[in-house]
Amino acid sequence: MSNLKELLTYIAQNLVDNPDDVNVTERESDSETVYELRVNSSDMGKVIGRGGRIAKEIRALMRSVAQRQGKRISVDIVD
Repeated sequence: MSNLKELLTYIAQNLVDNPDDVNVTERESDSETVYELRVNSSDMGKVIGRGGRIAKEIRALMRSVAQRQGKRISVDIVD
C-alpha cells in the first residue's frame, strides 16, 4: 500500500463519524494515479464540506504531497 493511500485514509478517517467505513482504492489512469475515496453516506457532507471546500483542500494537500514525490494524482470522492 502506498503512503499516499495511507495519508488519504488517515485524513478521511479523522473527518468522519464512521471511520471504519472509509475505503480508498487506487487505480492507474493514463498519466496519473486516481484515488477513489468512499465514506459512509451520512459522512459525505463532512468530507465534501460547504461548497466543496473540504474536498478541494484534501485534493490540494494530496497533490502537493504527490508532487514532492514526483507523482501525478487525483482524488475522486465516490458515493
